[in-house]
Amino acid sequence: MNISLPDGLKSWIEARVTEGRYSSSDYVRDLVRREQEAEEKLHLLRAAIEEGLASPETDATIADIIADGRARRAARSSAG
Repeated sequence: MNISLPDGLKSWIEARVTEGRYSSSDYVRDLVRREQEAEEKLHLLRAAIEEGLASPETDATIADIIADGRARRAARSSAG
């Protein structure tokens, strides 16, 4: 795969490579991986929002919801 970049972006990548953190191809790979991870997180967030919107309303208070979340987290921690 060949990628053409405007001079400004090319200079930006060359500066990162000069810093010694990446080779140019490693920098591009890292950017693509980060984009993939961000897309996966966004997908999970959207699914959680949809799940929440589809769930029934409750009379629970915010304190009840927080306590329930803490109890679930504690249960996961002790199980793992």
